Amino acid sequence: MQTIIFTDLDGTLLDYHTYSFEKALPALELIRRKGIPLVVCSSKTRKEIEYYRDKIGNRHPFVTENGGGIIIPKNYFSFDLSGLSCPADKGGDCGIIALGAPYADLRRAILRLREEGLAVRGFGDMTAEELSVLAGMSVEEALLAKERDFDEPFLFSGNCDELQKLIASVRAKGFTITHGRFFHIHGDNDKGKAVSLLIELYRREFGDIVTVAIGDRKNDIPMLRQVDYPITVQTPDGYYDLHGAVPHLIKAEGIGPEGWNSAIRDIISKVVDF
Repeated sequence: MQTIIFTDLDGTLLDYHTYSFEKALPALELIRRKGIPLVVCSSKTRKEIEYYRDKIGNRHPFVTENGGGIIIPKNYFSFDLSGLSCPADKGGDCGIIALGAPYADLRRAILRLREEGLAVRGFGDMTAEELSVLAGMSVEEALLAKERDFDEPFLFSGNCDELQKLIASVRAKGFTITHGRFFHIHGDNDKGKAVSLLIELYRREFGDIVTVAIGDRKNDIPMLRQVDYPITVQTPDGYYDLHGAVPHLIKAEGIGPEGWNSAIRDIISKVVDF
């Protein structure tokens, strides 16, 4: 039976502060040897995810911007994807399933929120230099983070009453608001919907499958609820942010990629090597 693993990046496969995946290398090598598809499912942009996929040698589908888009390499599945509204990429090497709202619509919503007196500042309002300092990344990585399609991360400074006004205003505009490391405004998409669609594609390809997902924050909850084995790693302060949020949640021992490494190796020993 084929195993499929879905993973978040920030604070999970990647260290929250340094963006390193070095502590996860033993599990990444094990996944490669076992021929297990590893599907990145992140709030990051396509360009950001491709940067890390290249680093770890990953050639599987991936989910961008909190489920806004699914990128599937050309001829990855043995069947035709045209019925899923999966147009070819400009370069012809991928198919793209768009689930999220267009970025231009999200930027207009951010501007309207500011006109309503709400203190919001999106990635689109920042220079790459500002974002690099804020997010602890290089300027080059910040430029990749600004190339967005379906999701706008933003900062919000306000009290509890203003936060409730923000949430209500975003919803009134027909969008969704989530909160991880940053606030995010996006369409009617989440990681769970994207993962659910990919699970059906993998079932069509392989028949019976076993699904695993690993994350660390609230925006990972929809993804974790779709799989057979949901796993969470510890946050940098040593806590489990998702305690009680997902049935049968497995708690990895370790923060970020250290917890990722131990949990993935353990789950593979149980569901692949049993």
